[in-house]
Amino acid sequence: MKNNNLLSQDLDHILEYTKVLWKDLREKRVFLTGGTGFFGKWLMESFARANEQLKLNAQMVVLSRDPGLFKTRYPHLAQASGVMFHQGNVRDFEFSQEPFDFIIHAATDASSQLNIENPLLMIDTIVEGTRRTLEFARHCDAKRFLLASSGAVYGKQPPDLSHVPEDYSGAPDSTQPASAYGEAKRLAELLCSIYQKQYKLEVTIARCFAFVGPYLNLNIHYAIGNFIRDGLNGGPIIVKSDGSAYRSYMYVADLIIWLWTILLLGKAGTAYNVGSAHAVSIGELANLVSCCLPEKPAVRIAGARKKGSLPERYIPDVQLAMDELGLRVEVSLEDSIRRTIRWHTIKDS
Repeated sequence: MKNNNLLSQDLDHILEYTKVLWKDLREKRVFLTGGTGFFGKWLMESFARANEQLKLNAQMVVLSRDPGLFKTRYPHLAQASGVMFHQGNVRDFEFSQEPFDFIIHAATDASSQLNIENPLLMIDTIVEGTRRTLEFARHCDAKRFLLASSGAVYGKQPPDLSHVPEDYSGAPDSTQPASAYGEAKRLAELLCSIYQKQYKLEVTIARCFAFVGPYLNLNIHYAIGNFIRDGLNGGPIIVKSDGSAYRSYMYVADLIIWLWTILLLGKAGTAYNVGSAHAVSIGELANLVSCCLPEKPAVRIAGARKKGSLPERYIPDVQLAMDELGLRVEVSLEDSIRRTIRWHTIKDS
């Protein structure tokens, strides 16, 4: 299938920049939560490719509430050599009695709708799920643990701060229920730090920002996905705000390179920002998406700019990951958009 060919190109890209890492997974076992999500599917894809091409004889066990449904939707992943499933909910799954070397905890519903409608469920899923997975890491005597956290832990980025670094001391507003996601991620990070100190578990944390690429759901709250969806539907591309806020986007293949690197090479006890430092306004982003589409649909900005206010920002400082781990953003924003559009066009054709 042409769609699989596009994925194959990205998987080759991932393998090119991670090839030296995979020796650490030879004959090893990885346990993954959140395997059915955007991050999880790509972690599975990249693991399966490396396991096959490098003959690692490694195993990945993926926690899923409904393995049967996942196998129906993604048979090529379910049938990949070394990939298996463990049925259960992240908050209370039954522990496997088999040993694991590495744990990747990527299970979180980052839904803005859930965060608004049921913040208590959001908190419980993140906090209880993290605690359960950390306990499992102790149970199976795992060597290293990677938490997929979020830039939401910083709270609202001051508009005069161009890029937020890992040592920024800001936090979400604890008087606002909408802060449930960010506050829960902060507590998840704290739990990881406690387990590292108390139980000598080597924990690394990836504070993830915004991403784009194949498997991204175009109908949830991510602006870049909504713009691509609008454009593929013939436009216009609707910007619900005034378009002045700044964001940055990393291509998913680069994201996966960073996650595997942080898991295997990151300094234990360290949180690394993961994302692109290239800032783009939401209005500019909408126009860039339009330019990447053959029909060049119109862009409509619905909001009005408030006079005298500085634009909001959500941009990571990623110098720590670059300096310590040699990581770089390899795929440009424009190329990221074009690849995503191409994948969705072929997928839906």
